[in-house]
Amino acid sequence: MSSQSNQRAIDPILFNWPSPSPTLLASRCTDCAAITFPVKQSCASCGGTALDVEELPRHGKLWSWTIQRFMPKSPYHSDETTETFTPYGVGYIELPGALRVESRLTINDPKKLQIGAEMELVFYTHRTDSDGTEVINYAFRPV
Repeated sequence: MSSQSNQRAIDPILFNWPSPSPTLLASRCTDCAAITFPVKQSCASCGGTALDVEELPRHGKLWSWTIQRFMPKSPYHSDETTETFTPYGVGYIELPGALRVESRLTINDPKKLQIGAEMELVFYTHRTDSDGTEVINYAFRPV
């Protein structure tokens, strides 16, 4: 990837970017300790509004997966067109502490995806905006 000054996160509530060691961000309720990804303004469990933002672990296990065969809508669209679109893996990654996060996967071959597989967080250029800014997104890949 190029200099981080010409990059931005696809959505700033998802992860800390730029960072030398980026991680996904979650909300933890200070009233009931429920944790939610991505960051929220209120607790989905108790309705409390006292939330702390915390970094999530970078490793987990593949809990479930599928292959997405249609292009994502804005703002999550890529540079692909209907002619160049390649289906991609999508899965739930169970992180330590039993939180599951939905994520794009770096693999789209069903023969290479296995429930329970060790996965690690990676970041990639999802698209380039018209002004040349790289839009960074996250995914998980098998370890």
